[in-house]
Amino acid sequence: MKNIGILGAMAQEIDEVKALLTEKTIVKIANREFVVGKIGHVRCVVAFSKWGKVAATITATLLIQEFGVTDLFFIGTSGALADGLKVGDIVISKRLVQHDLDARPMITRFELPLLNRIYVNSDPALTELAGKAVSNLLERGVEKMVGAEAVKEFNLAPTLYFGDIASGDQFINSDEKRQEILGLLPEVLCVEMEGAAVAQVCLEFNVPFTVIRTISDTADHNARVDFGKFIVEVANAYSRAIIGEITRLL
Repeated sequence: MKNIGILGAMAQEIDEVKALLTEKTIVKIANREFVVGKIGHVRCVVAFSKWGKVAATITATLLIQEFGVTDLFFIGTSGALADGLKVGDIVISKRLVQHDLDARPMITRFELPLLNRIYVNSDPALTELAGKAVSNLLERGVEKMVGAEAVKEFNLAPTLYFGDIASGDQFINSDEKRQEILGLLPEVLCVEMEGAAVAQVCLEFNVPFTVIRTISDTADHNARVDFGKFIVEVANAYSRAIIGEITRLL
C-alpha cells in the first residue's frame, strides 16, 4: 500500500497541501510536525523539511524510519541557474548533486563519500508521474492554479523542465556564484538547499523519490520578485495543485 511522504522546503509552501489532508493526525518528533492523513484515497505524511541539507536529512530520515513512507516527493522553490528559465517555471529532477561538496584530494570534487558517485538519480516512475501531473495542470491553465491576478502580477507563463538540480548550504544571490556553479556543473538547471541531501537519504534507504521545484528567482542580484508574496500566492498554490494531481493519478 502506498504511503507517500511529502516534504516542503518552506512551511508556507505546503500550507495548502496540508489543507488537502483528511483524517488528519499531527505527530511531533525532533521539533518537527508531521501531518498524517489522506489526500483522496492515498495515505500521506506531510512535513516542513526545514532549511539546509542537515535539517532536511533529519526530516527525510524520520519520514522513512518513523512513518514508513514508500515514496517521497520534495516540493518547493529554487533559483534558476540555466539561461532561459523564468519565474514560475517548474523543474522536475532527473539527477541531484551537492554543489558545495568538496573532499579533494581524497576523492573527486562533488563525489559522495563512500558512495562512489556524484549524482543521485530520481526514480524514473515518480519523475514521470510528477511530469504528467504538472503537464495536466499546465494544459488546464496556470490561472486555475493561482488565479488571474497572480498570473498578471508575476507575469506567469510556466514551462516544465526535466533536468539536474544542485543543492548546497548557501543562498545563491550573485551572478558570480551562479556562473561559478554553472562552470563546474553546466547541466544544472536550478539551485536550492535541500534536494540532493534528501536524495542521498532516499538512495541509502532505497526509497523512490523525485524533486519538484518552482523557479522563484534567477539566483543573482537581478531578482525583482517579492519573494514572500510569491511563496504565498504562487508556490503554495502550485504545491497544492501538483500534489493533488499526483495523488489523483496514483
